[in-house]
Amino acid sequence: MYRVYFLIKRHELEIDELRPLYMDFQATTPMDPRVLDAMLPYQVNYYGNPHSKTHAFGWESESAMETARRQVADLIGADPREIIFTSGATESNNMAIKGVARFYKTKKRHVITTQTEHKCVLDSCRILASEGFSITYLPVQANGIVDLELLEASIRPDTSLLSVMTINNEIGVKQPMKEIGQICRSKGVFLHTDAAQAVGKIPINVTDMKVDLMSISGHKIYGPKGVGALYVRRRPRVRLEPLQSGGGQERGLRSGTVPTPLAVGLGAACSIAQQEMEYDHQRVSMLANRLVQKITSELPDVIMNGDAEQRYAGCVNLSFAYVEGESLLMALKDVALSSGSACTSASLEPSYVLRAIGTDEDLAHSSIRFGIGRFTTEAEVDYTAEKCITQVSRLREMSPLWEMVQEGIDLKSIKWTQH
Repeated sequence: MYRVYFLIKRHELEIDELRPLYMDFQATTPMDPRVLDAMLPYQVNYYGNPHSKTHAFGWESESAMETARRQVADLIGADPREIIFTSGATESNNMAIKGVARFYKTKKRHVITTQTEHKCVLDSCRILASEGFSITYLPVQANGIVDLELLEASIRPDTSLLSVMTINNEIGVKQPMKEIGQICRSKGVFLHTDAAQAVGKIPINVTDMKVDLMSISGHKIYGPKGVGALYVRRRPRVRLEPLQSGGGQERGLRSGTVPTPLAVGLGAACSIAQQEMEYDHQRVSMLANRLVQKITSELPDVIMNGDAEQRYAGCVNLSFAYVEGESLLMALKDVALSSGSACTSASLEPSYVLRAIGTDEDLAHSSIRFGIGRFTTEAEVDYTAEKCITQVSRLREMSPLWEMVQEGIDLKSIKWTQH
């Protein structure tokens, strides 16, 4: 078993300075060394263009690419011909949403998504709205799960696509994809899901789920950055307009030379995930339960965001009442954590996902996301929990709001004034 220590850079780290523990597995995962082993020959010795048809260099790269395509397909129960290699889930999401909407625009100009989707999905929908499409942003319930009756009622005769994330990247909530798939199939609406946080972590079968398009990311499943895939169903056939033009690679849907080493890495990561999914899931669940139990047994007023049951255990989003989240992150500088999505962490606004589930703004500002993964150890979980308990207690002692709560004052009854 490999023991891997990772860290984040907060400015410049001094030479020999101890690096933080890594507890941010939703932002990215360390590459599994077995994935690197699979990739290295194609970085050095087997460097042919996989689309070169006239010599052995191209043939051996093409063979490796097709093996990787089959490994990705096997993980989600798909046909290898339905897998399109991309640069990652952001590109896959853009291709699926814009591609389907634009292809069917002469007859259908309505797209549905949820308010808690990844930013690239929401921004793709905004682009479509600027092109004249009608977009419905479904609210979610307080537990983060979409209301199926509302979803079904939102489908119109001109609805072409519904896009719903399988597992939310901020709060870990798992949507009822099978039920959603049945609704969409019965209404003749294509279903796309951003499964970047789900593939390789929970069992997925695109046929059982009746999913028509699925986005996959390499670096979320211990593979390389810069590669992903889009599953596009062949029967019943899904058509989409390509985003980029060129040599017509990847069934004409994604022109450009497929980077063989990255594709091989993605395939290897999917193969390892398929073999070790059950073990990984049990171990991650155990570590997550250990973390939550340790923190909540020592600290009052800690709220878990999102549904307690329908969730992926490795994504733990906790709000610590009467503590500013950014202050807590600074206090926990020797543990790499985040207060939300890495793609929106530059913003000081509270998470739009937490706002969508009805979290009060002060609690939304006090949330921390703990990401647990394949290489997390019990010692790291224990250290993180103890450090969190110590620092939350310290920050609360400095908080006048905490002092008022301890005196029995209802903060919501106070009328604050500005000077």
